[in-house]
Amino acid sequence: MTLQLNVDSAAWRRHVSETTKSLGDLIPVVKGNGYGFGRATLIEHAQKISSDIAVGTIFETHDVPNSCRAFVLTPVGKTLPSAKNMTENIVLTVGSVGHVQNLRDAGWHGEVVIKLRSSMNRYGADSSELSALVAAVQAAGLTQIGWSVHPPLDGTPKSHAVEIGNIISGVDSDLTWFVSHIDAENLVDLRKKFANKTIRVRSGTLLWLGDKSMFELNADVLDARPVKSGDVVGYRNITLHQDGTLVMIGAGTSHGVQLVGAELSPFHFNSTRLSLVEPSHMHTSMVFVPANQTAPKTGDMVDVQQPLTRVYPDIISWI
Repeated sequence: MTLQLNVDSAAWRRHVSETTKSLGDLIPVVKGNGYGFGRATLIEHAQKISSDIAVGTIFETHDVPNSCRAFVLTPVGKTLPSAKNMTENIVLTVGSVGHVQNLRDAGWHGEVVIKLRSSMNRYGADSSELSALVAAVQAAGLTQIGWSVHPPLDGTPKSHAVEIGNIISGVDSDLTWFVSHIDAENLVDLRKKFANKTIRVRSGTLLWLGDKSMFELNADVLDARPVKSGDVVGYRNITLHQDGTLVMIGAGTSHGVQLVGAELSPFHFNSTRLSLVEPSHMHTSMVFVPANQTAPKTGDMVDVQQPLTRVYPDIISWI
């Protein structure tokens, strides 16, 4: 089985370099599946950009070398990893008194960023909760080093900048602001508007992915055989209703491969979408190609339509 990600390395490195320069004071984000590259791979590149690296959860901090500072984007729950599984320099995020209590219960003391609630309405304190949260942070012996704002994906970079600006205007503080989902142009305007404040941007998808033309995701065909109408195939004993070719593709849910939208197969061959016989299983996806269409053969590669933010390739090929 092989899910393979091919990367135009020259174009990718150029994109990362140009994005880094355009965003200025940047904290690279390396979280989850490492945007398809794997966290370990991206950490190597992130260190060249900044000694501060943002990760998704406290359980991902072990990937960050002790020479760097790990900013944890998601508030901590009841359970923290052991000290040996965390980098030495960590900044945690709190968005409620409950988050602070979790740290107190775990006996953790250190630096934190207070998250303010955006229109996404996920984590973060609103104006009525802020005083209590700041007091809780101080009472817990935590050191606040800044404020965090994370607008939703929906909207435009301009609308994100407006929302971030409104939130900044509502807080009387000289601490650093850590923001997300804003492009270079609007970031410049925001920094001009708040010239007396430090605004640092966290970037992951924009920084590491950018133009999709730099990437190609495909998987190999492990087997292909002719089948007849009436044959029963698959985990769920699906009955076929026409002649054709049954094709086994070496990628499945263990790679993060899922349906596109609610029902579309993610696999393509000769610019034609291949029909899944049933939902992908862990390491194999079975597709059916009608007899009047050209079917891929064993050893061929098929294109895989998936967001890189959720896949786990077996091989990354830097072309």
